[in-house]
This record gives sequence, structure tokens and C-alpha cells, in this order.
Amino acid sequence: MAEKTASQVQNPLAGNTGPRRVLLKLSGEAFCRTDGSGIDADELDLIASEIVSAREHDAQIAVVVGGGNFVRGADLADRGEIDRATADYMGMLGTVINALALKDKLERLGVPARVQSAVEIRAVAETFIRGRAIRHLEKGRVVILAAGTGNPFFTTDTCAALRATELGCSALLKATKVDGVYSADPHADPDATRYRSITFQEALDRRLRIMDTAAFAMCQENGIPIVVFDFKARGNIAKVVEGEPIGTLVSG
Repeated sequence: MAEKTASQVQNPLAGNTGPRRVLLKLSGEAFCRTDGSGIDADELDLIASEIVSAREHDAQIAVVVGGGNFVRGADLADRGEIDRATADYMGMLGTVINALALKDKLERLGVPARVQSAVEIRAVAETFIRGRAIRHLEKGRVVILAAGTGNPFFTTDTCAALRATELGCSALLKATKVDGVYSADPHADPDATRYRSITFQEALDRRLRIMDTAAFAMCQENGIPIVVFDFKARGNIAKVVEGEPIGTLVSG
């Protein structure tokens, strides 16, 4: 695929010699194989190993996980099978399962981690408290944020934008199965080109669907840059944290 640059924007993580606090957004589908469901051991190992590697680059990492590998609330509601609010709460529980699996894997690799849930589930997770989450990050723990915002009708993308803002993150890292933002669907259009960097307004003008509208607007209003990249390529999370030009940077 060809590349083009709408605007040359400096990656905010480049040249940063202090701790880099970032929020990593993982879809539920990241935990399973293509067209699969549940949690695949190899995929879980890949995710955890990549986070461990990135943490070694002086990064404070918060992770928002989706739950689509178990249930997609919007899909159930669209089929009229379950009320939308109920379906969304079911999806939140799916994110908790993924968060617990990731925490266990990280700790098996020697990295301390905490799960904080927006829905109170005391037996398995802390309730999300901003100050406590920041303290965990400062102590070098990976903070895994589950249950979205705790409210139905909001996506985990919106949760990621909200938590990145609350926790004072330098960037939101959106891990996907493609290597950036394209001018069109690269699977359907052979002439699609990848942007190396683009501003929020340019993305809106070109109607590029990077995140849901609420999440995108929140990042724009609060000056949280978004890096869209392929997390399946080993080492990419660490490279993004280091400020290398991986994927597509959305900022400005």
C-alpha cells in the first residue's frame, strides 16, 4: 500500500526522556483468533508479552479492554433479542473476563497488574478510582480498566478516551488489525493509501472512522493524540511508546 501524509505532526512520545504514561485500547477480538471467540492462549501471550516489552521502555501503561470476543451488546440489541441496556451490561462482563485473564498472564510474566472495574465486582476487581489508578501507574503497575464507563450506550472507545483524559495520558494507543488509518478500506480498495499523520479536523473532513464520534470528539477537545497501529506485529507497542513513526498519528 502507498503512503501519504496529510500533515506532518510530531509524535508527542518522541524524545520524551521521562516516564511515558499511555492508554492502550484493545478490542475484545484481540484476545481470540480471526473469526474466533473466547480467549486464545497464544493471543493472550502475545498481548501480555508486548505490554511487558513496552513497560521496559519507562512506560506507565493503562489498558482498556473490549469484550466483543464474548458478546457484542449492540449486535444482540439490533437483532431484537435483548434490550440494549441489558446487552451492554453483558458486554461489560465480557470485558471483565478479558481483564482478569490479562492480569493473570502479566503477573505470571513478573509484571504487577491491577484490574479496576467501572461496575463494582469486589470479589475480583477494584472499583475504578482515579487517584488509586494513578498511584498504581506511578508504582509501575499495569492498570487494566474493565466494564467500560459502567454505563450502557457507551462504547469502550469512549471509555478509552475518557480514561486517557482522566489519567493524564500522553497518548491513546488504538491497537487494531491493520497498520494505520487508510483513505479507504484497504481490503476492498487496492488504491487505498495509509496516512502517516493526520489532524483531527482532516480526519473529520475525510470522514475517516477512527473511533466512535463521542470518543473522537473527547480526544480532540482534550488534546489527546491517537496512534492507530497494528498490534499483531511484534515490538510495535514498544516502538509506539518510544515515539517511532508506527501506524498513523492523529493529533492537532
